[in-house]
Amino acid sequence: MTGGRLLLVGRVAGAFGVKGEVRIAAYTDDPVALVRYRDLMREDGSPGLTLTGGRAQKGALVGRAKEIASREDAEALRGLELYVARDALPEPEQDEFYLADLIGLSAVGPDGAPIGRIKDVRNFGAGDLLEIAPPIGPTWWAPFTREAVPEVRIADGVVVVVKPAETE
Repeated sequence: MTGGRLLLVGRVAGAFGVKGEVRIAAYTDDPVALVRYRDLMREDGSPGLTLTGGRAQKGALVGRAKEIASREDAEALRGLELYVARDALPEPEQDEFYLADLIGLSAVGPDGAPIGRIKDVRNFGAGDLLEIAPPIGPTWWAPFTREAVPEVRIADGVVVVVKPAETE
């Protein structure tokens, strides 16, 4: 269990071959980074997989884990989401950030008027989306594009968001 925030880094996609290797859909730039993190957790912070080796293949990681001895073991874990502690990741370069670092920041309009907080960052397959929680009312989604989010000021704790007309 970790005290810090957990970041989703991959999902077990199923078995690979017949010797107990597992295919993990990696949500990192470099799928082999998952092997460097080694101890991957479940969403609740409990142990998920302990990677002992792996290689990149078509944007995913094909690897071996201490908990997986057979093809059946790997298949049984299909769909398991894998997390690492935010503080296990390297610090981003200047003017760069992890999408998860946006969660909790203030969302303001182009005029600086507050419109809410970033509640979540998701990607349902068509690109990253910011879930905005206004002070009152339901949350809404903004595409994480230069047009909809022209400015991110991590140091100031602010994200400038152009609110779509249909949410007004």
